[in-house]
Amino acid sequence: MAFVGPNGEKPGKIADLVLTDEEKAKVKSGHYTAAFVWHTSSEFVSAVEKGAREEFKELGIDVVASTQANFDAATQANNLQTVLALDPDIVVTIAVDPVSAEATFKPAVDKGVKLVIMTTPPANYKAGKQFVSIVTESLTDAGKLNATILGDALGGQGEIGYMYHDADFWFTNQRDKAFKSWTQFLYPNQKIVAEEGFTDEAKTQEIAAAMIARNPGIKGIYVPWATAAQGVLAALRDAGRSDVKVVTNDLDATLAADMARDGNAVGMVGNSSISLGQGLAAASAYGVLKKPAPALVATSPTKVTKDNLAEGWQDDYGVEPPTSVTK
Repeated sequence: MAFVGPNGEKPGKIADLVLTDEEKAKVKSGHYTAAFVWHTSSEFVSAVEKGAREEFKELGIDVVASTQANFDAATQANNLQTVLALDPDIVVTIAVDPVSAEATFKPAVDKGVKLVIMTTPPANYKAGKQFVSIVTESLTDAGKLNATILGDALGGQGEIGYMYHDADFWFTNQRDKAFKSWTQFLYPNQKIVAEEGFTDEAKTQEIAAAMIARNPGIKGIYVPWATAAQGVLAALRDAGRSDVKVVTNDLDATLAADMARDGNAVGMVGNSSISLGQGLAAASAYGVLKKPAPALVATSPTKVTKDNLAEGWQDDYGVEPPTSVTK
């Protein structure tokens, strides 16, 4: 399964974003400003922003705002209008709903704001035109890592449940499909017996509860991201199902603490978040310099299990795991 961008872009590497000393000096002399218009809040988003802020500081770019939308397109539209009132030169964003985002972000494009995209752009927007570049992780690799973590935990056998993000969201869609495809390819004796989509992560507990009630033979569940997986863990605890293994994406303290004490969580896939954030900032510099940027660059995701939890957390988030995990 090949990894391509939402418009068929072939991915390069974060290392492809290179600025000369002269270019860095030119960016610093420009006294540019930037704002974040995120889709949601999470430890992953915070780590990405941390990496971007560190790089922006090195480039002399001031951050004037950071907003999040709880996966609500109308909230994101309002957030953007608030941010535009601050007249930033750069907006780092990820579209909650690509279709409505086409109109939402048009005022920014019309003002000449340099849009830099983490994973999901507005529909019909193209790199080098409406936005500078897409910076993301290799989504098919992330799906494969999830498949191998769960396959190893189950010995390649048994029934599993597949939860997926039931929305037009290229980032999660491609990652979810990659997990399913790699599971079917690598573990033919591991059967997906239940598939349930969701749009609201607050609903995952009841969805998971119904899934295991209807399919009591399930021994593993894939969940698209960590905060959504928290509800799945709650459903399994309520049902007394300590035998069901859970894998997901993004590093999260709740999941990590569960994994450290040999709970349901057996693995998470990290996004190289600090590096991803640094890439977003570097692409922003390309934008203000009017330097052509790669249409899509991607970090390499990392497999994090109990065995490498502390190391994986440090590599992904740039800090030690919280005490709730290490204790």
